[in-house]
Amino acid sequence: MGAGERTYLDYNATAPVRPEAADALARAMSLLGNPSSIHAEGRKARAAIEAAREQVAQLVGAAAKNVIFTSGGTEANNAVLSPHFRRADAPGPSHLVVSAIEHVSVLDGHRFAADAVRRIPVDCDGLIDRGRLSDELAVSAPPPFLASVQVANNETGVVQPIAEIARAVRAAGGLLHADAVQAAGRMPLDISALGVDVLTLSAHKLGGPKGVGAIVFACDRYELRERLVRGGGQERGFRAGTENVSGIVGFGAAAESAARELAGEMRRLRWLRDACQSEVVRLAPQAVVFGAAAERLPNTLAFAVPGVPAETALIFLDLEGVAVSSGSACSSGKVRRSHVLDAMGVAPALVQGAIRLSLGWASAPGDVVRFAAAFEKLLRSLYQWRADAA
Repeated sequence: MGAGERTYLDYNATAPVRPEAADALARAMSLLGNPSSIHAEGRKARAAIEAAREQVAQLVGAAAKNVIFTSGGTEANNAVLSPHFRRADAPGPSHLVVSAIEHVSVLDGHRFAADAVRRIPVDCDGLIDRGRLSDELAVSAPPPFLASVQVANNETGVVQPIAEIARAVRAAGGLLHADAVQAAGRMPLDISALGVDVLTLSAHKLGGPKGVGAIVFACDRYELRERLVRGGGQERGFRAGTENVSGIVGFGAAAESAARELAGEMRRLRWLRDACQSEVVRLAPQAVVFGAAAERLPNTLAFAVPGVPAETALIFLDLEGVAVSSGSACSSGKVRRSHVLDAMGVAPALVQGAIRLSLGWASAPGDVVRFAAAFEKLLRSLYQWRADAA
């Protein structure tokens, strides 16, 4: 590895900005007008936003008018997961049903009372317990309820059977929100085919700029009676405040690029992911790969080696020029015990050693080689230390 050269394997935390997005963002920075102004400068800024809205909508098979831009995935989740989200002319949900492995912006970011939230367990592969879900839905209607199940897990990459879950929720008279932040740009997404009422997205996970996300409704028959951000009538009145024009334009460009390259990228990333997994198992046959028996995102590998603490591994690999993580990045830079792996019934000792590799648009075979070399050096160092200590 050359001086200063690094291997980045943490795309699920954030992806490098795609060149197309960087170029679009830079051009949008020169747009002068406020997009709410009626003069020519304002109309030009508005046109740039609406073009990006169409690009994001096409990524998930939605109508552009049903895309609402936010400051990111967390705000999008917080806004939707509320008793005030409803179908037009229908009562709002009285309680929330969530899987036990949701992102913290869902588990802790909703606006329901604590006693109005019901968590559904998952099995050892990280898939929602559909029997328990059916039991919960059977007693959840009436009154109306809101369910939230992520499309793909940010730590393990395990993909949920969202279309099947959507049918069950709809049959019980509920609404379904799907956090698609990790799935967008990494697997096919069509909001109609999935059957969900609303999706939430984040630009920086798929190679757009940080600080912009989106709420995507299945149709225009939804309301948010109580907004998180109040003020003007921007974003069809759903989200006040002057829009982040350059961020939105960058989001649109990243979404278009991701959609255009999706089929080929899925094959390429799966090959790279499987190559990383093969190296892990070759070097540490005792390694445990989380969610290996389930469908996973093609870019994500989560594993643990018994006796190798995650904190030690992350620091060592970082010093060797390889950036990985131990799970979600939303933990103030700390290595914390994973609620996802706990919910999957993983032994505490293995949970403490969880490492996540995630790849993306700029990943290459050389990254696999450099990771394997650094990982082997880590294992040799730990085993030598233990031999010396003995």
